Formats: sequence, C-alpha cells, structure tokens
Amino acid sequence: VPAIEHDGHILIQSLAIINYLERIFPQPALLPDEPVARARVSALAQIVAADMHPLNNLRVLQYLSSDLKVSDEQKQAWYEHWVAEGFSAIEALLQDRETGKFCHGNSPTLADVCLIPQIYNARRFECDLEHYPRIRRVEANCLALEAFDATRPELQPDAD
Repeated sequence: VPAIEHDGHILIQSLAIINYLERIFPQPALLPDEPVARARVSALAQIVAADMHPLNNLRVLQYLSSDLKVSDEQKQAWYEHWVAEGFSAIEALLQDRETGKFCHGNSPTLADVCLIPQIYNARRFECDLEHYPRIRRVEANCLALEAFDATRPELQPDAD
C-alpha cells in the first residue's frame, strides 16, 4: 500500500494521498473547478483506480499464480483482458472535445496521474497498446514533463 509521511501523519492509499496533497499544494490543480470537467477527470481517474488496478495489481496476480495455480499464460490473459477493458473505455472517452494534450485539456490532471502508471504496467506486462493512439499520445505528452518522467519506477532510489 502506498504511504507518505507529512507533518507527522502517515497517509495511505494513492487517491487519498493525492487528495491530501491537492489540498496542501493546490497549484497546479489536478482537478478542474468546473463541476462537469471535474466529474470527467474523476471518472477517467476512477476507471484506472477502481476498475483496472484492483484486478491487475501484483497482489492479485500473485494470488492467481500461487493460490489458484493458474498458468502463466492464463495470468497473462487475465491481465491483458482487464487492461483492454479499461483502456478501451478510456480511449473512447479521450475522443471527447475536452481532451487536449492530456486526458483533459492542456494541463495534467488527476486522470493523467492515474493513467501513466497503468500504462507503465501494461508495457511491463507486454500488452499491445496499438489500439490506443490517444492514450499513447497522452503518455508521450506526460513523459515529456519532468514531473512525470522523474517518477518512472526504474529511476527511484529503491529500484532493483
């Protein structure tokens, strides 16, 4: 479980941490003020956080292998299925006129913050991303920014 210590408090869970940081450091804002735009960004983020990630995180994949004894091929099929389900939904939403360089507009939002790690994992598990040109464009725009590029797992101090 992700955790952060700030001001003597230990906070857990990615979205709770992001919500906290958004309140403490409101600029640049990760959620638009306008209610419909805010709901759109939240929906895109929740596709990743609620629909995709819980089904394909390492804990679940390890359970499939160790407890349920599924083959590596079956585990890969499981992973690819849920990536395709989520990315297909996101790709369709990115056809909206509100999409700019990023998932919503021309500044990164919570949707981008959630999406980029999911794309990283999909690439790590060798998922075919050919059918998601909008997602790949958003990824390229995000990774062109230092704030995103610096978060790549292989650049972290505890990387293996």
